[in-house]
Amino acid sequence: MTLTQCLGCRAMTSAGLAFFLLLVGASTVHAHPLSAPEGDVLLTVEGAISHTNGDGVARFDRAMLQALPQGTIVTHTPWTEGASCFDGPRLDAIAEAVGAQGDSLHIVALNNFAADVPLAEAKEYGVILAMRRDGEPMPVREYGPLFVLYPFDDHPELQTEEVRFRSVWQVARIVVEK
Repeated sequence: MTLTQCLGCRAMTSAGLAFFLLLVGASTVHAHPLSAPEGDVLLTVEGAISHTNGDGVARFDRAMLQALPQGTIVTHTPWTEGASCFDGPRLDAIAEAVGAQGDSLHIVALNNFAADVPLAEAKEYGVILAMRRDGEPMPVREYGPLFVLYPFDDHPELQTEEVRFRSVWQVARIVVEK
């Protein structure tokens, strides 16, 4: 997949995002406390956070995640065939939305597999919580609905076992740790 093709997929999803932002107004995207999710909750963030939407946690549905600053990564991964275009909210944008008060994100999958992503590393490399692969939502059977993704092809130094271990798929929860 070329970057041009990827940007075409991105343009289709961006149109939906623009419509959503017009409906709810950009100011509500970063309102504090966070608005309540209206759809199925895809992600729960807890721990050292200051912006919540109930019971000390921040819950996000698909629309809320799509309203956050997004990233696009075209890369090969050790788990998929060929290069793919992945897009979704930046991990640092999620941390900002919840008022993260820590420097590490403990990422937990649906099966309780977990890994720690340093927040500084997430910012430096533009790590995303991929929601789509080649423009399509990712089902649980294909690493979704959320997948921590690094730009492996752009940064050869990321092609280590330690970083691959942090690429958690089927993400359900993030715990912000100090």
